[in-house]
Amino acid sequence: MPLSPMLHRPTRRTLLAAGLGMEVLPAWADGDVQALLRAGGVVMAFRHATAPGTFDPPQFRLDDCGTQRNLSEAGRSQARRMGDWFTQRQLQPAQVKSSPWCRCIDTAALAFSPPQVWNALGSPHGAVETTSANHLRELRGALQMASQRTGQFEVWVTHMFVLQDLAQTNTQSGEGLVLQAQASGAVRVLARLQIA
Repeated sequence: MPLSPMLHRPTRRTLLAAGLGMEVLPAWADGDVQALLRAGGVVMAFRHATAPGTFDPPQFRLDDCGTQRNLSEAGRSQARRMGDWFTQRQLQPAQVKSSPWCRCIDTAALAFSPPQVWNALGSPHGAVETTSANHLRELRGALQMASQRTGQFEVWVTHMFVLQDLAQTNTQSGEGLVLQAQASGAVRVLARLQIA
């Protein structure tokens, strides 16, 4: 089955559809995303592949995948296709980092290789679904460092809420954002990649 990536430019316009405000980004050419990754100095930050449902059960534990919301078979297949997209283009991340949640670790392992587990990429949980200020500082600092490493890129696998707090944009399951830190420290979305 051929891969069908959907790639987007970071030009902002708003679409009001079904009463919802949505950010819509026009299409990138495949070669543009490849060029960004080959040039390096970026992070490809993915939301984990498809894991049906919303939120984890109240008594979930990070050390027990059976208590968490996990990838479906469709999600596992999606994660493999994500990896295939990179393999076919001979794009190899310098590092692969993941949230400690099983659906993120599995996405990273199926797409790339067993990841380095990093708590800062973990899903916020509790009464307020926002990423902690400490974790956001840690993520921004790591992005600034990665943005200075030309010729290589990192892959991070995380959650919708983390990406929303870090990059101020929504993502679909399995969607990746090419991120770079500006000199001011602001996070810039250079491109988006969604492999169906």
